Amino acid sequence: MPQGTPISERALGELFSERLTWSLCIHIDKGKEVWVVSGMLVQYLESATDSIIIRDEKHEPIGTIGGKEIMENLLKNPTSSLFNGTKVEDIMEHNPVKVSKDTKYKDLMDFWKERGRAYAIIPNEWGFYSAISAQKVLEIGKGCKTNFTIEDLPKKNQITFKKEDTFGDLISLMFENKSRKILLEGTNKYLSDRLIIEAISEKMKHLRETDDFLNESVDIVELEEAKIISDNLKINEVSSIMYDMAHPFVIYKDWLVTPWDICNVLLSPKITDYEV
Repeated sequence: MPQGTPISERALGELFSERLTWSLCIHIDKGKEVWVVSGMLVQYLESATDSIIIRDEKHEPIGTIGGKEIMENLLKNPTSSLFNGTKVEDIMEHNPVKVSKDTKYKDLMDFWKERGRAYAIIPNEWGFYSAISAQKVLEIGKGCKTNFTIEDLPKKNQITFKKEDTFGDLISLMFENKSRKILLEGTNKYLSDRLIIEAISEKMKHLRETDDFLNESVDIVELEEAKIISDNLKINEVSSIMYDMAHPFVIYKDWLVTPWDICNVLLSPKITDYEV
């Protein structure tokens, strides 16, 4: 690729090099009930894998389940029957986004924006697929050379909640604002789809002991903390910090930074210098 070519115009194989297929897909076979996949999501949401692939009888990927599918279906069916008795193929998003080493970064981002999910799969050398997620793109962010800083990222409205708010309020707020993380008012503590699923799986016994989930207080959820930083870091620096976090989320002044923000800024035609 000629020197000075924007990252957005480069192929994934060039950008990730031999690391392209290092993040293996986590999968589950069709026919399993949703309670099984919910336990898996607690481990893998917001990580380099981020979603779960559903396989058919021939071990081919036929769908995807992430936090979005669980949250959507909780609003429709906020009972234990969602988890016990419902099959994963009943709630999955069909036809996972498949890419190749020749797919350009800008095309990957187009796929993600069209689907509303930063997740794609790519065939690997072991006969199945590997995952590419927003978290994995932090590897590219770490290697980019640019003077862009956090303050060059667009500011987002701080969506907040109170401890007495209900699960129905919070899940609806997530969809209204297209946000997977919401801050507890006046703090750096946050609630996410992963943390809600964790509470349902581990504390609420997959809703077997409640008849009114959507009106219950979210106070039962154990919140996590975003990392507060005091310096206006460059994009490669904040990418490096988030890359080392299990669940990346950074706050700098009024800027809330997630891996998706890095994904978007890498589309800039001004970002051309990059080291694998």
